[in-house]
Amino acid sequence: MKNSIFKNRICLFYAILFLSVCYCGNTVAQQPAGIKNIVLVHGAFVDGSGWKPVYDILVKKGYHVSVTQQPLTSFDIDVAAVKRVLSMQDGPCILVGHSYGGAIITVAGNDDHVAGLVYIAAHAPDNGESEGGNGKLYPSAYKSLQKGTDGFDYIAPESFYPDFAADLPKAVAEFTANAQMPAADAVFHAVIQNPAWRVKPSWYMVAKSDRIINPDLERMYAKRAKSTVVEVEGASHSVYESHPEEVARLIIDAATHSPVK
Repeated sequence: MKNSIFKNRICLFYAILFLSVCYCGNTVAQQPAGIKNIVLVHGAFVDGSGWKPVYDILVKKGYHVSVTQQPLTSFDIDVAAVKRVLSMQDGPCILVGHSYGGAIITVAGNDDHVAGLVYIAAHAPDNGESEGGNGKLYPSAYKSLQKGTDGFDYIAPESFYPDFAADLPKAVAEFTANAQMPAADAVFHAVIQNPAWRVKPSWYMVAKSDRIINPDLERMYAKRAKSTVVEVEGASHSVYESHPEEVARLIIDAATHSPVK
């Protein structure tokens, strides 16, 4: 009887030990390698909510993710809004920008918290350049930009789906079209100084069916910055929302391989 009780206790001990090892192993496996902090910066005409699919993937993999909500009222104010979020990070981070957000991270990326930059179908101007000026060198396909009398621009809602988000479900694109954040026209003409991509590693995603930014301009940006490049077939300008797995994978690559001082 005593031997039976003893054997049962031994079996229970090893069962608990086995489960503990498995639990610890799973916990360790969910801790991401490299940099843990990710900051996502939205572009013009949209807000940070479009990043939710990417946010969900990264959080499940153990990353600490922050999403900015810059007001699109002036370039300096937008940069300050992003730097405010950067100041809240508890260590190095990867700074990610979509579209006009690329111009923002090109400047805000000089912040000491930033270890690497990720451009998602985004502008990456050089010294003395603006995204508006670069857009004239590589004209975009869309013609739906509307200029308000108050100096704020938006995309004609009826054209938003084909021009901005053709690879999203139409109902999603139409909601986004009617929930637009108009952007001050002046933000597209801000002249960039001291681009961070010249001193920090970068990754770039080209949306091959982008109608808002010419894919050839995206390729030029990526080549000039010596970025690690991924091109997504059939992707619209909303690639950050329509292809979250590919976007998250590129961000994780940046988080894994960016050097930390």
